[in-house]
Amino acid sequence: LLYIQPIFSYNPFMEKDIEKAGFLVEALPYIREFNSKTIVIKCGGNVLNMKEIRKNIANDIVLLWYVGIKPVFVHGGGIQVTKFMERLGKKVEFDEGMRKTDKETLDITEMVLGKINKDIINLINQSGGRAIGLSGKDDRMIKVKKISKDIGFVGEIKEINPSILKILDEKGFIPVVSPLGVDDEGNSYNINADLAAAWIASHLKAEKLIILTDTPGIMEKTEDSSTLLSSLSLRDIEELKNKGIIKEGMLPKVDASKIAIEKGVKKVHIIDGRIPHAILLEIFTDKGIGTEIIK
Repeated sequence: LLYIQPIFSYNPFMEKDIEKAGFLVEALPYIREFNSKTIVIKCGGNVLNMKEIRKNIANDIVLLWYVGIKPVFVHGGGIQVTKFMERLGKKVEFDEGMRKTDKETLDITEMVLGKINKDIINLINQSGGRAIGLSGKDDRMIKVKKISKDIGFVGEIKEINPSILKILDEKGFIPVVSPLGVDDEGNSYNINADLAAAWIASHLKAEKLIILTDTPGIMEKTEDSSTLLSSLSLRDIEELKNKGIIKEGMLPKVDASKIAIEKGVKKVHIIDGRIPHAILLEIFTDKGIGTEIIK
């Protein structure tokens, strides 16, 4: 019998390293495609409440920055505001998902969001990035008017001034934005972070808006991840809303997605931010994760 020696063999313990190298090769066309493009990432308080996940998100953002992508991070903090109010013995009230915000609640919100903002900046900088913290009040970036409902200092976005974000981009910084706005008289307002991210993404002509949540994405059956809908159009979204499939906490996210798409953002991705390195999996792999929304 003729014995043919294998041309090449490798140590089986190298399997994981080879898999990592394969991921880098898979990522290459996406790195090339999104180089110099802006990607806005929004993360809610539920996800940011998890210490290890916060670190993963910071690492992902810095990696995007190092390969030439321009990340802008917008954060919420509703659960942290609620917990702080409860500690102070202050009543927490909502009206159709919007927090009733008197002057004291607004002061608490500004303080808590400021703390979250600084924590995120610190994590990004520790990971090797250069982050700068902002609120929508800085340079009157997010201009609002009081919403028609009588629930206090809750604002509706009417205009975005992206000048300061563009300056930070030119200087090589990663902006970290908290969702506060200001009206024509200089009054501060609490605003929905999903909507803030959508408006910012559209004014920066972002390639993508990625919304990190504590669910796998949009599902036909709540709590059943096997019914995840991986790709939806704006028309699909309206049908699912009418059927009551999209409801409650997912409503502001899809409404924000619609605004972003209609204002020129190419794709919105609603993904599970609890998954380690969810941002990288969405941007740099062929399959992606979660639900993508297209026009």
